[in-house]
Amino acid sequence: MSLSDKISARVQAVPRSGIREFFELVLAAGDVISLGVGEPDFCSPWHIREAAIFSLEKGQTSYTSNLGLLELRKSIAKYVAAKFHVQYQPTTEVLVTVGVSEALDLAFRALLNPGEEVIYHEPCYVSYNPSIYMAYGTPVTVETKIEDDFALRASDVEKAITPKTKIIMLNFPTNPTGGVQPKAELEGIADLAKQHDLIVITDEIYSELLYDDREHHSIAALPGMKERTILMHGFSKAFAMTGFRLGYACSPPELTEAMMKVHQYSMLCAPITAQIAAVEALENGAGPVEKMRKAYWHRRNLVVSELNAAGLSCFQPGGAFYAFPEIRSTGLSSREFAQRLLEEEKVAVVPGTAFGTAGEGFVRCCYATDDQNLATALGRIKAFAGRHRVS
Repeated sequence: MSLSDKISARVQAVPRSGIREFFELVLAAGDVISLGVGEPDFCSPWHIREAAIFSLEKGQTSYTSNLGLLELRKSIAKYVAAKFHVQYQPTTEVLVTVGVSEALDLAFRALLNPGEEVIYHEPCYVSYNPSIYMAYGTPVTVETKIEDDFALRASDVEKAITPKTKIIMLNFPTNPTGGVQPKAELEGIADLAKQHDLIVITDEIYSELLYDDREHHSIAALPGMKERTILMHGFSKAFAMTGFRLGYACSPPELTEAMMKVHQYSMLCAPITAQIAAVEALENGAGPVEKMRKAYWHRRNLVVSELNAAGLSCFQPGGAFYAFPEIRSTGLSSREFAQRLLEEEKVAVVPGTAFGTAGEGFVRCCYATDDQNLATALGRIKAFAGRHRVS
């Protein structure tokens, strides 16, 4: 018997994550400086860890409501109102999930019928395309370009809309580019959503990590958009809580109920320990978040400056903790560049193609690592680029 023949054709058609596939090579390479995995190098702040520990000591180890702890949902509603300027009812419009990744899966499975289309922008986070596909939707990509600072143009979205379009998916600030969406373009996309009666899903996981005094704008806050938008956020990036695996989705009651149906039969609820820690993060976490943001800002300036000095043209990202330098000056493809940099200099970056075909000619460098490792890695990248520069 061949077990491979028993696997769903749809799952067989989905490739492994380009990031994880590459990091199998990293693990085999041994002593490597990694600018690869998109994870904060800071520990979760102590007061958040302490809240988790204390909850265990008190024996708080039960299930919660499928929607999540009401105390947490109230904190989320208060936080979202202050940060995103949108009001949500904690009892009917907030769903706590196992990371934003689960929230995305729930939204696609709750909304999509076979063949319905989801427009999203590339380069983008690796899970968007397969998540749409595994929910029996049809992914439709719109390329963002370096000359636009990797912002998404409403005019390009309009060209992609067809009678089968149901959802527009946004992620700003963006992984892997660090691009930030101008408010004017958000307004244009909002007008398209209303004109064509579309749902918008917006993943705003990096919204706290902005630089150069930029202000974050959520499409959910624009006139007429709350009622057709699912706003997703979580605790992994700004609060350095990746291992807690906690996110949330805010949306109108009908959409929240639909997502909760899928959630209750698959995940049931997010872990109570993580939820209790998240209350502490939202209520008292602003200081540590700001300290981490300033550290990333300093690193961003260093990374962009050094990459440009190495002859790898790099736009200045407005948010997140990624640089996305263009590597065409070396004559290498994105994958060749990443593989040879790993082999020759023991530095790991991610090929731009891991984030879609629009990422060819680029690599992603995550600067969520300490200053000493960052400086060493940048020196090695500069030496590598110098050896491989096409004259």
